Amino acid sequence: MSTLHRIVEALKTLQRPLARPYLVPGLWVDGKSVTKQAVNPYEYYARRIQGILNTPPADLVRGEDGHWSEQAIVYNMIPRVTAAFSHADDGKIQITPRSDGWRDTGTLLKAICLLPYVRSMGFNTVHLLPLTAVGRDGRKGTLGSPYAIRNPYLLDENLAEPALDFSAEALFMAFVEAAHHLGLRVVVEFVLRTAAKDGDWIPEHPDWFYWIREDIPDRPAGSFDSRLYGMPLFDGGTLGLIRGKVAAGDFYNLPAPPDVHRAMFTPPPRPDRVVMEQGRWIGTLDDGTRVRVAGAFTDWPPDDNQPAWSDVTYLRLYDHPDFNYIAYNTVRMYDPRLAHDEAINRPLWDAIAGIVPHYQREFGIDGIMLDMGHALPMALKRRIVEEAHTFNPEFAFWEENFDISEAPRREGYNAVMGYMVLAMHDVEGLRYFINRWAMEPAPIPFFATAENHNTPRAASRTRAGRIYNYYTLPLCIAMPGIPFIHSGFELAETQPINTGLGFSNEMLARYPAEKLPLFSEYAFNWTNPDHLVEGVRYALKLRRRYQDLLAANDPATWYMGHSENPYLLVFSRRHNGRSLTFIANMDMARHQSGQVQLGGSQLDVQGVWGTPDALAVHHGVTMDVDLSPGYVLILEGDHLPLDGCA
Repeated sequence: MSTLHRIVEALKTLQRPLARPYLVPGLWVDGKSVTKQAVNPYEYYARRIQGILNTPPADLVRGEDGHWSEQAIVYNMIPRVTAAFSHADDGKIQITPRSDGWRDTGTLLKAICLLPYVRSMGFNTVHLLPLTAVGRDGRKGTLGSPYAIRNPYLLDENLAEPALDFSAEALFMAFVEAAHHLGLRVVVEFVLRTAAKDGDWIPEHPDWFYWIREDIPDRPAGSFDSRLYGMPLFDGGTLGLIRGKVAAGDFYNLPAPPDVHRAMFTPPPRPDRVVMEQGRWIGTLDDGTRVRVAGAFTDWPPDDNQPAWSDVTYLRLYDHPDFNYIAYNTVRMYDPRLAHDEAINRPLWDAIAGIVPHYQREFGIDGIMLDMGHALPMALKRRIVEEAHTFNPEFAFWEENFDISEAPRREGYNAVMGYMVLAMHDVEGLRYFINRWAMEPAPIPFFATAENHNTPRAASRTRAGRIYNYYTLPLCIAMPGIPFIHSGFELAETQPINTGLGFSNEMLARYPAEKLPLFSEYAFNWTNPDHLVEGVRYALKLRRRYQDLLAANDPATWYMGHSENPYLLVFSRRHNGRSLTFIANMDMARHQSGQVQLGGSQLDVQGVWGTPDALAVHHGVTMDVDLSPGYVLILEGDHLPLDGCA
């Protein structure tokens, strides 16, 4: 009996009394309603899972060596946030389970039951942020960061439902089973370079970590006191030398941190002399010195005065007495005197290399998104890729890298985040981004998206709100990249998940960890009547209908139109006699009008986005348009060959 069948049987058998009414959003039930519905959770979840099992199995997108990624249409889910809801309808998200064992925070059981909703919008891949057990030492917010990995081989116990006697691991096995049954690939995000400061590996393998004297406090934000622990402080001349050598790719004999920074670090204690004290691992050296695990900090640039991260530490990938410290040249730009075979911390490399195969064997995942992949030695990355492909030749590797270049492809990646998420919100930046693919093929697939979990929400970018989301949708599906929707986008969410990229100081002050869903309890507005679910469905339907055209990574499929109005963006994708032309008002505040030149010698068009009617095209394929803020037209038509234009 499959895990899904066992869960259904358990739900039918349990049927325990409820402490209070249990409500779910209508979108969870039918993918359309915005009203809340009172349900018996045992019956509701059993019915939803049985419905998945009763659905005819769907095919997965295929492709050796992870090249199926080129056909992926991705829904990015954070289970403990995406699947959260105030089931008591009291406006609160209770962190601890209710007295009857059901959680308000998101769980893998609820995430399973959201998969038909995800599939109904047209996605074929689910990307999950880290699911692993979360650290407690220095915990951010009320739940802690999913990137503070307490044990990479264990899942976060809070993703289980105490009302149901199944572990988080069993539920994740069922999640992948359900996803595959519905034709959804599953990609999980991993951080293989850092660990929680109270990680399970620390007392067993203290030599896998960096240690400093316990009496040295962390350096607070804004301080330049070199006696406090934090990023090493370099003088201006040394910073210039560092930048010059790194820019030239010369990592040999990179300037070491000042003596005061290196002197904070100690040898690791023996395993039998590491104990947990008030939630923190404390070691005692043979001479009686008390030591603690050193926190991590940003690895580049070397003058970023960011305080030490409170909840994570770097893994000690190389062991060399001359490099017993954390700095840019030991955790990212590895000095060759450190990064050689004799200095490899091999038991740690073996443990890291075993993580992905574990998730392949135990759960059947289809790929990973690698966070901080830039900080892993190339030899270790190659080993991870090779072992994963030995187990599953179709396994995919994605990287959270904004660079769209040949380098990630050479390292074995199938896709990168790319920088559309940054360029989308700037008129000239977006024009430059689009013009690049009209001139050269993308060297590696990138995510076509307006937001991710580290950026401001698209709907918060302008006063246009959800109109801005509608503006970004057709532009994303037009790209020769991977359509990527961050969960909550379709609900016009404005609350950021994290403040990692593109936030002003004012915004950072407005969103401390206690208010960020990456660290604390939060639920999306699942009953928002102004949601964009149907818009996403239709946009992805167009993407599938014109997949061969829109996904084509060929500059010859592009024609860049023109308008004298700088706020009107005009371009076409054309191939084999088919054509889609996109006309967008990039101004989110004002109507914009003018004549647009579509190119070619003849074009008969029919509106497929923005208008249901056929449109008049002047001789010479020009049009007069008058578009409201953020309005986008997509026009379909046949065209005659373009003389040197496509």
